[in-house]
Amino acid sequence: MTLTALLRRVKAKSDTPGHFATAHGFRSSFRDWASEHGYARDLAERALAHTVANKVEAAYHRTDLLEQRRPMMEAWAAHVCSD
Repeated sequence: MTLTALLRRVKAKSDTPGHFATAHGFRSSFRDWASEHGYARDLAERALAHTVANKVEAAYHRTDLLEQRRPMMEAWAAHVCSD
């Protein structure tokens, strides 16, 4: 099941009155949160599976940074699951 389907199924509320949460909004919230908490741009972009637009940079930056991303993703999970 996709995130969009799950959000629709559970009727996840949005901060915008009369609207439901969307996958794009969820991803955007993560990106803002990561920036506000001082995480490196590369880590947040890799977590969102964004590609590197610059072909030269992409040729040299091939790692997924998984181990470096792990603490960030655990902190995001704690944030999302908090009251």
